[in-house]
Amino acid sequence: MPRMLDVSDDVRAEIGDEEADRLLAGENTPGSYDCTSCRTPGDSEQERTSTVLFIGDETAVLAFAHATCLPSQVVQVTEEQLQGAVRSIHPDGAPAPAAPEQAVLGVTSGLVLINGDLHPALVVEPTGPIVRPGSIDVGDDFLPLLIEQGFMPVTELNAVPPVLHGWSVLLAMGQLHAVLQPGTGGGSPVAWWQAHQALQVADSWRAAANKHQQVLLFAAPVGSIGRQPREDLLRDALDKAAANGKLVAAAMPLAGT
Repeated sequence: MPRMLDVSDDVRAEIGDEEADRLLAGENTPGSYDCTSCRTPGDSEQERTSTVLFIGDETAVLAFAHATCLPSQVVQVTEEQLQGAVRSIHPDGAPAPAAPEQAVLGVTSGLVLINGDLHPALVVEPTGPIVRPGSIDVGDDFLPLLIEQGFMPVTELNAVPPVLHGWSVLLAMGQLHAVLQPGTGGGSPVAWWQAHQALQVADSWRAAANKHQQVLLFAAPVGSIGRQPREDLLRDALDKAAANGKLVAAAMPLAGT
């Protein structure tokens, strides 16, 4: 059965006609995949699927998404962001061939109650283990890498974490666009995480963000939080991750409204 794959002109121009034709012929395309946008399973033999090419300064990673989630497109990201999302690295430092199981940062918004006050929060959990760029270990370095950036380990959610200076959360027109980190050498901030499509946040979340002028960012390794459908379940998952030593956090100024 022919694969229902979309390869945009922009993606074709980057990967070349030969590679694009191989994809469309099904030679290099896995039938099943995890959507790079919504992170749920997809099947390129049963539903329209988009090819999404993430391009850093030196590296490119091809991913797949439901056509209903994202059109086929080229997405420019920083090299650090791309390397952080690549799940496995060959010993020679070259990225492994793009595969649907490569880790992507999943972001969930919710309100978190701390000391009787509701705070806007973002919860970041990768879809797979994050290894240190250049490492051949099979462990998960996600939390150590963030601690090196200034995030603080959290054992219980009883206080607002300290502000991580130089980082910010970009909100515009009531939609979440990116988490920004300091640029190298004191340059302009760059995206640590960037929404493929701007994410709508609840009015209550936006109101809390405007009230506090900052957002709390919690991060946990894959499998620690999950996609919780309600805020009370999200809080339970955060408490459990904290108790198990699998949670780091930071407060970040709000950029935008």
